[in-house]
Amino acid sequence: MQRQGTPPLFRRGPPAEVRLLVMVALSLALLVLDSQFHVLEPLRRAVAVGMYPFQRAVMAPRDLVQQFNEWINAANRIRTENEALQRQRIELSQVATHAAQLAAENAQLRRLLGVTDTVEQAAVVVEVLYEPANTFQQRLVFNKGSQAGLAPGMPVIDEGGVVGQIVRVTPMASEAALVTDERVSVPVQVLRNGLRLIAFGSNTPGRIEVRYLAANADIKEGDTIVTSGVGGLFPAGLPVAKVLTVERDTASGFARAICEPLAHPERYRHFLVLQVDVARAQSDLQEADTGGSQ
Repeated sequence: MQRQGTPPLFRRGPPAEVRLLVMVALSLALLVLDSQFHVLEPLRRAVAVGMYPFQRAVMAPRDLVQQFNEWINAANRIRTENEALQRQRIELSQVATHAAQLAAENAQLRRLLGVTDTVEQAAVVVEVLYEPANTFQQRLVFNKGSQAGLAPGMPVIDEGGVVGQIVRVTPMASEAALVTDERVSVPVQVLRNGLRLIAFGSNTPGRIEVRYLAANADIKEGDTIVTSGVGGLFPAGLPVAKVLTVERDTASGFARAICEPLAHPERYRHFLVLQVDVARAQSDLQEADTGGSQ
């Protein structure tokens, strides 16, 4: 007779506690063996190699996001650095320009100080505030006025020669007309032979005219004209202009000389105002006129 056994479904194995103890003992044995003899290292490496593709696949979205963020940050950083470099370049260019301007002004001030050694009158250094926008008048406005001892009629010079003449004064500022202004006239003489003349502002910008010359007057192209000292306002010997052309009209018996000023007020900001005694010069001129009329 066949023996009936327990159905496999209900067959019972070792108790769970026994299996737990076996697994714990096996785990402890593997830990001891691995720590002492590294017997599981090849297995660990094989498992790591097998898991690496899956790890990279799982980490790929994170790596893509990280690379994108790094690219955005790098682009922003490069843009910021470029802007900083551009700003630094502009600032350095401004500093260099300002330094060159200061060097030029210092050199011009030294030349002006050298001019004061050759002029007997006291002088005041002035700086241009602005140039009035007027096509019919050539003027400069300075930063000093009557409080600094300036008065209308005082001559303005630079290292090149006569620049103009003070025509209006306020306590804190003054206005000067250039020698090329039509309203300015300067008693001059030819340096070569001492011929006395009168120089006037011209209708041609940047030019001076010597008018009312005799047709046979001894003046020629290239002559230098300087102040004659007549009238007492402009000290004698200050350079004024250089003769460019001489126009002689034999029919009328007169001649005219076109001259180029030796001073260059458009190039500089600082000038000297000679503190001549304007009141005395005017009184001497009036006395001379009165004596001549008598």
